[in-house]
Amino acid sequence: MLGMIRNSLFGSVETWPWQVLSKGAKEEVSYEERTCEGGKFATVEVTDKPVDEALREAMPKVMKYVGGTNDKGIGMGMTVPISFAVFPSDDGSLQKKIKVWFRIPNQFQSNPPVPIDDSIKIEDRESITVYSTQFGGYAKEADYIAQAAQLRTALEGTGTYQSDMYFCTGYDPPMKPYGRRNEIWLVKT
Repeated sequence: MLGMIRNSLFGSVETWPWQVLSKGAKEEVSYEERTCEGGKFATVEVTDKPVDEALREAMPKVMKYVGGTNDKGIGMGMTVPISFAVFPSDDGSLQKKIKVWFRIPNQFQSNPPVPIDDSIKIEDRESITVYSTQFGGYAKEADYIAQAAQLRTALEGTGTYQSDMYFCTGYDPPMKPYGRRNEIWLVKT
């Protein structure tokens, strides 16, 4: 636990590599089209729990792994954003399932430490192109749903994206009270 806290407060922070392809806006919604680099990710999947509760279970596992609870006992530093996939129902609400994706820092991409916690998997992910919109605050499930709906409306007639899932992302540690950055990513098809 101490390693997790030390890593999140004092460890290095690396930004997940991406390239902005275009920018757009409709009414009060600004968005970017980005290509996000693939690589190795530590993932945790939680089912049968509402999004906010599932995150409270999954995030500490990822933070402990990054902070040194791994076979090498080393803190790797952070990459931002941490993203998690959510799965909308037909009515726009979110299913009781999330998958947290933490991009392994570049230094460890070729040989990531092995998680001690069996619920953490190391997976390869291809690069993706997304439509992204940014918002602030301590985001909750209702915020993600509302922001995703606004982004979908802004993209009507201009962009196609997956409808069965989208990513919610966060850039800030929980102890940062102001200037927080969250995003919704709709995956381009």
